[in-house]
Amino acid sequence: MSATIGFVGAGRIGEPMVERLLTVGHRVRCYARRPEVRQRLSKAGAQPVDVLSDIATSDVVVSCLYSDAQVLDVLPEVVGAMDTRTVLVSHTTGTPGTLARLDAFSGTGQVAVVDAPFSGTPETVRAGRLVVYAGGEPEHVATARRVVAAYADPVITTGTRGSALRVKLLNNLLFAAFSQLTLAGLEAGRRLGIEDSALLEALAAGSGGATAGRYIADRGGAEAFATAVTPFLRKDLAACTDIAADDGVDLSVLLAAARSGPMRLGDDPNFEKEAVE
Repeated sequence: MSATIGFVGAGRIGEPMVERLLTVGHRVRCYARRPEVRQRLSKAGAQPVDVLSDIATSDVVVSCLYSDAQVLDVLPEVVGAMDTRTVLVSHTTGTPGTLARLDAFSGTGQVAVVDAPFSGTPETVRAGRLVVYAGGEPEHVATARRVVAAYADPVITTGTRGSALRVKLLNNLLFAAFSQLTLAGLEAGRRLGIEDSALLEALAAGSGGATAGRYIADRGGAEAFATAVTPFLRKDLAACTDIAADDGVDLSVLLAAARSGPMRLGDDPNFEKEAVE
């Protein structure tokens, strides 16, 4: 069943999401600041809007922003204009506390929000194979599932609001640790006279391999991989530190493993992407 979708955050991942939503028959109102993005989305069939709050008059609002800071900068205006029946689907990997802060901007005191962080690339979005984790009230998750099915499979239900973010952050914490170990292994291999490509191929078939090895190979090697993922993993490790403090959970062993290695993931995470592309 088609719906009217409000969308903000049509960047590298968000733009193909909009394209997929249009392909399956949804009507999309999209807010984008960059003229070239607005032009492309309009040509694809979306309705660009000039005022951010105009996306709030939709059945579902989808947000694909980079960080907690951007969520708090962009979404209060949207939440304040949303109808009580509108569900907000937030794809940002951040902290549950940030979503809770949006409640203050709602006329009802609580936003119908589904935290829906994802794992994947623009290519998996276009193939309809993005992995999405979904946390929230069952009826809100059901609504979100019908919408994100345009570009996501599987959609993994994790529990109440905030649970999907916790799942995704733990996933990224482990990914960071495995990445550090794999990159350190590649360094050791070079010292032993082993080419990166040979070791990555062996790890892909052997018991010592992890998904990180496949990502490193797909990116074209250790240097390109580290350049691409370091800003995102720094941000997510900072969020892990926050939820550990907020929830009173000791993540020190995992955080130490994730920060130790060739990637300098313990550095300042204050790296911002453009908020509304």
